Amino acid sequence: MTKKYDVIVIGAGPGGMTAALYASRANLSVLMLDRGIYGGQMNNTAEVENYPGFKSILGPDLAKEMFESSTQFDAEYAYGNVEDVSVDDNGVKTIKTDSDTFETNALIIATGSQYKKLGVPGEQEYGGRGVSYCAVCDGAFFKNRDVVVVGGGDSAIEEGSYLSQLVKEVNVVHRRDKLRAQKILQDRAFENPKMKFTWDTVLTGIEGDGKKVTSVKTMNKKTGDEENISVDGVFIYVGLVPMTEPFQNLGITDEQGWIVTNENMATKIPGVFAIGDVRKKELRQITTAVGDGGIAGQGAYSYLETLKD
Repeated sequence: MTKKYDVIVIGAGPGGMTAALYASRANLSVLMLDRGIYGGQMNNTAEVENYPGFKSILGPDLAKEMFESSTQFDAEYAYGNVEDVSVDDNGVKTIKTDSDTFETNALIIATGSQYKKLGVPGEQEYGGRGVSYCAVCDGAFFKNRDVVVVGGGDSAIEEGSYLSQLVKEVNVVHRRDKLRAQKILQDRAFENPKMKFTWDTVLTGIEGDGKKVTSVKTMNKKTGDEENISVDGVFIYVGLVPMTEPFQNLGITDEQGWIVTNENMATKIPGVFAIGDVRKKELRQITTAVGDGGIAGQGAYSYLETLKD
């Protein structure tokens, strides 16, 4: 049986929850669909220091606060792994999950992104056995051991700083000669005695004993020198990949898969909006996702009002 809602939000991260709050507060029937727990990547964040109203708050705690707020006007939340989205000639959007079918006139895509893989030998083989993309999730397994963090952006440096509280040493391997992270994060990292930096270097392989990671192979991009470094864990933060596979047939993404919108979060399909990390934009933060969500939630209401004319 097909279930119908005024607005369906795919994704229950900070953007999706904000969109659901705005739309449901406008007295619309709203469903949030997510293939995991509400909060998205906030659940993998140790401390959030740049969200207004909190000097510092744990990511899972902020997710819980947002969820309670987002459902106060009767927005529903359901588990669902979206497999297909289509739009008919009347503008009705049909969302098929692995277990249900839903229809809506206004769709807000908030599926976010996931960490990009390095694609080097050993990465897949030792996934969950020394290779990780989440320090908060797996850092405790590496107490008093040596780890490598690959990357130079905010995520790499934040997670590296978190790991330094647990491990013996954090070796940040970065392909450039300077970091891309915010200056405050860089300053903390450079002052941290448990963090070292290997510049102009890429990982070319991850090796192990068949059970766990034992070392990584690196190459200096300027000199060509190769090295084998003994480590117990590899934490990879080299960029993001948009989670847009179910929407490729809609023709709303660019060549990299990011969804293109205008400043009102609207795609080229009337009644389809995109927000947060899945959208093509420069800054991907909790605050920007929340801002996107408010605009899209109100935009969905305004769009539905036009259908009454």
